[in-house]
Amino acid sequence: MPLSHPRRSALSEQVIAALRNQITSGEWPVGSRIPTEPELVEQLGVARNTVREAVRALAHNGLLDIRQGSGTYVVATSELAGVMHRRFADADPRHIAELRATLESAAAKLAAERRTEKDLKQLDTLLVRREEAWESGDAEAFVTADATFHLAVVAASHNDVMSAMYADLGEVLRDWLREDVGPRLTPETHMDHSRLLDAIRAGDAEAAAAEAASYPFLCRPERLSGPDGD
Repeated sequence: MPLSHPRRSALSEQVIAALRNQITSGEWPVGSRIPTEPELVEQLGVARNTVREAVRALAHNGLLDIRQGSGTYVVATSELAGVMHRRFADADPRHIAELRATLESAAAKLAAERRTEKDLKQLDTLLVRREEAWESGDAEAFVTADATFHLAVVAASHNDVMSAMYADLGEVLRDWLREDVGPRLTPETHMDHSRLLDAIRAGDAEAAAAEAASYPFLCRPERLSGPDGD
C-alpha cells in the first residue's frame, strides 16, 4: 500500500520502517534478495531517491548488504544482529565453537527442565526437516534447517534473554556452520541430533547439556587447530 507523503525526513523514516518490517517479520528472510529499486518504488509509491536512502540506511545498520551487479540481500534481522555479524565475521573459529558450546549447552540443560509438549512437537518436526534437508544434498538448505533446530532448542529453554541473544548471533553461527559444512554435504560432516532431542524429552538435563556442548567441536579438526596445532 502506498505510503503517505509528509515532509521528506519523516517519509524516509516510514520507508525505513516498512523495509525493516519486511525483514523482521520474515517476509524477507536472511540470505534472500530484496525487490529491486524500481519494484520498491512501485510498491511503496515513493520517489527512487527515498527508497535508495532507506536501503542505504539499513545497509549501514547491518541489515542489508548491497552487492554491485547482484542486488541487495538480507544479512541480519535486527540492528544488533547486524552489528554482531560485522563484529565477529572474522573471529577465530575456535572461539566461535566455544561460544556455541557454552550457549547451546546451557540452553539444552534448561530445555530439558522446562520444555513443554508443544516444544517437543516443534523439535520433532524440525529434526525431521533437518534430516530431509541433509538427504536433499542442498548444503544451504541444511544450514538453514540445522540453525532453525538449534534456535528451537534455545527457545525451549524459555529464557527470553538467552533466546534473543542467540537469535542476534544467528547469522554469525550460520556463517560458521556454512564454512564447516562446505559447498557439498559429505558423510563426515553429518551429526545425529536425535540423542539431544531424546535427552530433552526425557528431562535429562546433564545429558542434554553434554550432547549440545559436543557438537561445535565435531567439525573439521583443521578449523579448530590453534597456532600450536592443538
